Amino acid sequence: MSSAQGAARRRGRPPADEAIESSEILDAALRAFARHGFDGVSVRTLNRELGVSHNLIYQRFGSKDDLWRAAVDYGFGEAVSFLQSVWDPTLTDPLEQLRLLVRSMVIWSADHPEMLALMDIEGRQDTERLAYIYTTYIAPALAPLDRLLDHLVAEGKIRKVPLRTFHFLLAHGAAAPFTLVPLAQHFDRRSPLRPRAVREHADLIAELMIEGIRL
Repeated sequence: MSSAQGAARRRGRPPADEAIESSEILDAALRAFARHGFDGVSVRTLNRELGVSHNLIYQRFGSKDDLWRAAVDYGFGEAVSFLQSVWDPTLTDPLEQLRLLVRSMVIWSADHPEMLALMDIEGRQDTERLAYIYTTYIAPALAPLDRLLDHLVAEGKIRKVPLRTFHFLLAHGAAAPFTLVPLAQHFDRRSPLRPRAVREHADLIAELMIEGIRL
């Protein structure tokens, strides 16, 4: 192909093709998969909503399966990085470390409601996608929490709590108002996503969960 033909082809592409960052595509894809589920997402529709050419996502990420995995890696990669940054080396009381973890995770979930929404969909069926998320991200990310809970039990500071119970109380219980905003607003018309409301909710959840298991 001549340079003139190449230039003509480049001129024929939507300007957004060159300007859009891959992270913007992955953000949009993650929200779409969280809202509609894997089967409900159309890559062609996603391209149109992003204002790019109809095959841009295929060119950058490959098939829809590849896009889903890239979006999951993008979203859960941020989650894992966040969890690794939560631990405070200045705190000598492991129970306070647990309180910090709970509070921080609630606040993070308010900023990333699409992650819980995605798991509400993917967690309903035992698929290869769910296995990928669990083995690649959830199990490794929760391993330090599991060790901390075991340590606190051994020290006689908390009652024994299964990791599964603790996870669901925190991730799918405490964070629920951030993905079920319309339902939450039937209880209180104020948005649960207001910064002050998020902080107050996080403080309350941390208090309830820690004091509920403290011996």
